[in-house]
Amino acid sequence: MTNIEIKAYCQDLGRAERNLNALGAGPAGSFHQRDTYFNIKEGRLKLRQIGPDEAHLIYYRRENLPGPKRSDYDLAFTTDPEAMRNVLCQVLGTWIEVEKTRQVWLWENVRIHLDDVKDLGQFVELEAVTEEKKLEESHARVETLMRALEIRGDQLIAESYSDLLAAGAAQVS
Repeated sequence: MTNIEIKAYCQDLGRAERNLNALGAGPAGSFHQRDTYFNIKEGRLKLRQIGPDEAHLIYYRRENLPGPKRSDYDLAFTTDPEAMRNVLCQVLGTWIEVEKTRQVWLWENVRIHLDDVKDLGQFVELEAVTEEKKLEESHARVETLMRALEIRGDQLIAESYSDLLAAGAAQVS
C-alpha cells in the first residue's frame, strides 16, 4: 500500500479542527495509541496498540524528507496485542515506544491525524492513501489540505515521532 504524507508541528489543534470543518472533512474517531518500534535493518516495524483486543503491525519504508513524500507500507492485524508485542520484543528487541492521543479526520482519500504525542507536543499528519497511477492527484490533495490547515514550510517535519523522541532522549542523557 502507498501513502503521500506529511507531518507538521501544530500550535493550535482547535484551529485545525475549525479549518477541517470549513473544508468539509469529517471526524472519524479519537484513539489512544501506543506504538512500539522494533529493531530492524531496513525500514521501520511498529506494533500500534489501539485497545486491549486490537493492534496493527505496520512495516513501512519512506525517506525522511520535510515535504509531501511517498510511504510504502504493509499491515497485519491482531486481536492479541500483548502476545504479539511479547514475541516481537523477544525476537527483534524494542527500539522505542511512542504514546499519543489521535483524532482521525477524513477528507476524500486523505486521513488527517491531529496528534498529541507524549513528551513531544501537538502535530498534524496527512496521509493520502493512493495507488501508483494516482500519485500526482494525491500529492495535490495533500497540498490543498496543507493550505487549508495553514501549514507553513517551517512547520514540516522530516522524521517520525520515534526519531524525534530518540533524539530528545539522546540530548537529555
